[in-house]
Amino acid sequence: MSTLTRKTVLSSVLLLLMGLPVLAQVPPKPVKSYVPSSSPQGEFSVFSSITKYLAAGDVASLSSWFADNLDLTVLSSSRNCSKAQARQILRNFFGTYTPRSFEVTHRASEANKKYLLGILNAGGENFQVTIYATSSGSDTYKIQQLGISRTY
Repeated sequence: MSTLTRKTVLSSVLLLLMGLPVLAQVPPKPVKSYVPSSSPQGEFSVFSSITKYLAAGDVASLSSWFADNLDLTVLSSSRNCSKAQARQILRNFFGTYTPRSFEVTHRASEANKKYLLGILNAGGENFQVTIYATSSGSDTYKIQQLGISRTY
């Protein structure tokens, strides 16, 4: 099974587990860039800072949202790694692909789970970003999965 097919299957399974309809494979129209923290986003306010850090390539601030261990996919490399390892991998990515903007294309939520899809414009290319964050009962969410893949 190819990496692209695996990613599509994993994304579809995750959406099904969250009780949401599977999205078509056509890239959705971008909704907006990050929303400043002063704007109310209700249940999706957790993504306010995260999207800002992605748009700026601010790995140090972004990594403060990482779980101690997370599943990280960057381009064709997938692994379960520590917060420190993920930070280094993303530093390398943003060193090669300087971010210009990030646009949220889809958000979903169920109980203590949040899911976000977006398009990162970096280094003259577009990348699909997938983020899955959970909370252990408090209002503090941690990124459990982060994926960055090229869009074609």
